[in-house]
Amino acid sequence: MKLLIYGLNYAPELTGTGKYTAEMAEMLASRGHEVRVVCAPPYYPAWRVAAGWSAWRYARELRGGVAVRRAPLWVPSHPGGATRVAHLASFALTSMLPVLAQWRWRPDIVMSIAPTLLCAPAALTLARATGAKSWLHVQDFEVDAAFGLGLLEQRYAERAAHAFERAVLHRFDIVSSISERMVQKLSALGVDPSRALCLPNWVDVEAIHPLDRASAYRRELSIGEHDKVVLYAGNMGAKQGLEHVLTAAALLESRADIRFVFCGDGLWRQTLARECERLTNCVMIGLQPAERLNELLNLADIHVLPQRADAADLVMPSKLTGMMASGRAIVAMAREGTQLCEALAGRGAVVQPENGAALAFAIETLADDEVMRARLGQAARHYAVTALSPAAIMTKLEATLQACRDATYRQEPARP
Repeated sequence: MKLLIYGLNYAPELTGTGKYTAEMAEMLASRGHEVRVVCAPPYYPAWRVAAGWSAWRYARELRGGVAVRRAPLWVPSHPGGATRVAHLASFALTSMLPVLAQWRWRPDIVMSIAPTLLCAPAALTLARATGAKSWLHVQDFEVDAAFGLGLLEQRYAERAAHAFERAVLHRFDIVSSISERMVQKLSALGVDPSRALCLPNWVDVEAIHPLDRASAYRRELSIGEHDKVVLYAGNMGAKQGLEHVLTAAALLESRADIRFVFCGDGLWRQTLARECERLTNCVMIGLQPAERLNELLNLADIHVLPQRADAADLVMPSKLTGMMASGRAIVAMAREGTQLCEALAGRGAVVQPENGAALAFAIETLADDEVMRARLGQAARHYAVTALSPAAIMTKLEATLQACRDATYRQEPARP
């Protein structure tokens, strides 16, 4: 099967959409499929193009058995509403050429990754021109997120963006997303349930697993043997709600046995670093090499997953899978009834978004209860092994790709 994957983010980005897109492409290539990718140079989550890459040149490479074509883009140093739209539009424009050039190759399926929906027209054009099937995979509802987080505010712009979103969604042969709730959101936007599919993010449960010893990071960060580590590892951006973790850290500063470790990069990193300097129980480190991810995740006694209230219903955080596979306790911010809240039922502690005091209380409760931490960690690990393994998800994806190509795919509508 010939599969073209078209998306903004890709490896060697270590977090977010790029990580999962690259893993999907490489796993499918390892199963004998011919996979090509059109993407941007790596820039996320630092919002600057990585050293050794150019923001202004087209490039080609072979990565993990996948032919990768990079298109230029503009990366703003301080992305806001208008600059973020310009950033996405720049890639949508420059990537049209390498995407439409694939008509000679004639892919069987063209898969577009959202964000960004601005790339969807080129993907649909190529699919129509070559007779390929079209597939849209939604990692994040970018329109809702942009207006919910205040990145864009004009009412007329919101109406236009939602109209564009609905028009795009209706034109793909298959539309998938990463949780059942997000698939329900697709249906609410007008996608026929027979064309909607849940394709969750996965985690390599062999690469990420509980260690039978203390993480080497404890020694490197001078953390005591009996101290309890609260770890946040991931993107440091607007929708993460990291200010609430800082509130919890400030409330627990008198607890000398509880240490907060922040690991990652992003637009909020400098602000976070300044705040961490004022708190004696906080330490901050940059993005760590991919090969040390398991060591890093096992540093945690408690993983913390904050969210802003206005983003809590819009995304299913991709970092959750690694947290669960590590077998460590998790405290997350989520509204009752959301997919995140349901995923952590019996497998983690959940508090309401934007409540730093409640987060502090949950962290302190877990820090003082080793039995509860172990029970929740084991339950989360079991869920990761049984429901989130790459083999199970890739088998489902491969079968659906085959059915899509052969025009035999039809999803049974969800029962009321």
